[in-house]
Amino acid sequence: MMTGEGGSGTITLKVGVYMGYIEELRSLIGTRPVNLVGSTVILTDGQGRILLQRRTFPPGKWGLPGGLMELGESAEETGRREVKEETNLEVGRLKLVNVYSGQDQYIEAENGDQFYSVTICFHSEEFEGQLKLQRSEGTKLEFISPKNLPDHMVASHRRMVADFLEKKSNQKDGA
Repeated sequence: MMTGEGGSGTITLKVGVYMGYIEELRSLIGTRPVNLVGSTVILTDGQGRILLQRRTFPPGKWGLPGGLMELGESAEETGRREVKEETNLEVGRLKLVNVYSGQDQYIEAENGDQFYSVTICFHSEEFEGQLKLQRSEGTKLEFISPKNLPDHMVASHRRMVADFLEKKSNQKDGA
């Protein structure tokens, strides 16, 4: 397990989450900074609740389904794959919420690896399948009202949810 502190909060990754190409890249460049791209998906049910996962890493923190992009994969494919792997749900149409990148996304892992996270956040109300927890990814899956978000939540994911809710509110208001 590796933990790093970024401007938006602590992020922990399991060893082995990196795809083979990241490990190969690290063997060539060492711990120097690199950009890592990933996707998260905000899934909302018919009651407007958001699917959150109590994550294995960082232990006990709640977060959105998501993860790192594989070589040649689109951001949408990454989001759909990660949701399927972590929740067993198949996602339909995705709408862009925001892209998170820059200096405040810097992370240094416990092993010294440095990276800047580039995360593409999507929203979808379209999903099907039987919700099933992937124990290697988390300890609980739950649709939670935006008014009752857990205190112990990945900071960057909380920001993504806040941005989604603001965008949704602005669309209702006609802004």
